[in-house]
Amino acid sequence: PYIGAEPVDHIKALTVRDVLDKLVERGAVRTAHRLRNVISQIMRYAVATGRAEHDPAAALKGALRHAQTKHYAAILDPARLGEFLRAVDAYKGETVTRAALKLLPLLFVRPGELRQAEWAHIDFAEALWTNPGEKMKKRKDHLVPLAPQALGILRELHRLTGRGRFVFPSPNNPGEPLSSGVFPAAFLRMGYSNKAVTAHGFRATAKTLLLERLEQNDQWIERQLAHAPSGQTNQAYDRTRYLPQRRKMMALWADYLDTLRTLPDATTAPESRESREGRET
Repeated sequence: PYIGAEPVDHIKALTVRDVLDKLVERGAVRTAHRLRNVISQIMRYAVATGRAEHDPAAALKGALRHAQTKHYAAILDPARLGEFLRAVDAYKGETVTRAALKLLPLLFVRPGELRQAEWAHIDFAEALWTNPGEKMKKRKDHLVPLAPQALGILRELHRLTGRGRFVFPSPNNPGEPLSSGVFPAAFLRMGYSNKAVTAHGFRATAKTLLLERLEQNDQWIERQLAHAPSGQTNQAYDRTRYLPQRRKMMALWADYLDTLRTLPDATTAPESRESREGRET
């Protein structure tokens, strides 16, 4: 609104800077950077179509201060994680929300990806959730192996929401997924502030404990987090999905969470399913 009525060829770098500074002053640094990019796109189009002589926003590249990196609050202590899992089991809210809360640490996908999961992408026979690229941050299909515990939660939920499109439909509008505010609201209801727990933080929880407690391979964890290999060369040639390894890792992780849920002081890895079956045999 500050420059919307100005003729496009009258807009100068200082004019754009004044607009961006208003955002920076109120703490919206990331928004200021995004807005500079949008203004630059518009001005480049104006130049290409003969409406302006240059892009004033381009001169401001690097002139804005950068936002400080803010880490999502995450539970990294096994005993505290066990407390949280028991709190989820005792949650008295909506059945659909409780199921989502249970799957959040089990699958450690991005919260938006979980909320928008669709039944058409869940393969019970293969124990696999194929999240299509249009729903992913990197725009690439992501395979999520489903441990028996995750399959059990989904099978129970399927009886309730399986006739619809979304795994976690909104209670107010079944044609839409749960809203982005459902997790923070549920955490507060359970007694956890956003300084203690965030939905996105379970990705850090899983990576930390899979490395430190379960001694899993970092590349498997990174693929499970849907992180692309670093560097252009690696991205071009390293397309390994490690699906067999990740299936075992996710089963081990689910067993570990069960251990923490039942034994508050449990800090060691559970016996693997293969070892347990072999010993029983």
